[in-house]
Amino acid sequence: MSYDPRTATGIPTEPVGSLPRPSKLQAAYAGYDAGKIKREQLEAEQEEAARDSIKRMEATGSPIVSDGEQRWSSFATYPITDTLAGTGLAPNLAGGGQYFAIFADGHHRQLPRLTGGPFRYKTFASDSLKKSMKMATKPMKQAVIAPSMLALLYPLDQELPGYSREKFEEDLANECEKDIRQAFATGAARVSVDFTEGRLSCRNDSRNPWTGRKMLPHFIELNNRVLDRFTPEERKSIGIHTCPGGDCDSVHSADVPYNDLLPSMFKINAGYFLIQLASERN
Repeated sequence: MSYDPRTATGIPTEPVGSLPRPSKLQAAYAGYDAGKIKREQLEAEQEEAARDSIKRMEATGSPIVSDGEQRWSSFATYPITDTLAGTGLAPNLAGGGQYFAIFADGHHRQLPRLTGGPFRYKTFASDSLKKSMKMATKPMKQAVIAPSMLALLYPLDQELPGYSREKFEEDLANECEKDIRQAFATGAARVSVDFTEGRLSCRNDSRNPWTGRKMLPHFIELNNRVLDRFTPEERKSIGIHTCPGGDCDSVHSADVPYNDLLPSMFKINAGYFLIQLASERN
């Protein structure tokens, strides 16, 4: 279905991706990690949570909806692992990678680490979208993870034998492009690239070394490397999202002024931008 962001409301509106996981689904993820339930049982809870998310979002009158990413380990790791605890990692990945973020309340989220090549997604956003499209009566949007986030899988200060950073980033760009194209082919009206790490890259947290490496220019270049493969007409429906993070009621970069990020972020060749503002102090 086509989507006009001003339809019905007169105000441009669009969800981004994740909604909170219902307690039953959280318990199912824990049970699956512990080997207490089978994959089919986890998928049944994911399906029910996705159905509930779509139903509730449509009931608000939103002109475009999502499934809340209920079938995913997280917005960042859905292509490479079944759960946040690392059950079902993709090939050539292992546990113990660098932190993606350390949140204001002290908890953290850690990425896997790359052990070799080639890098390939095991799951695409369209895999979930295909199931959810059947549940929706409104146009659906799909969020995908930015290549700049998954670039953090590569070791920060060393090169992997036989798999250069350059070759990894080429493989990464190919997988990200495929992720976006498959989402549109499945029927997504809009696709937004989740770039929450953009604001975080403007911090300098000694506990999380990559944040002090001034990686924002490279992040912008990586994202444009993917978006430049799309025509101007295609890019009209591809957005970029940024926010201060949101996990367990805590944030990772709300203390970073947006003006540290936005001049660079607006150099990304996207069709539109989604910027979390409602909880900003200024």
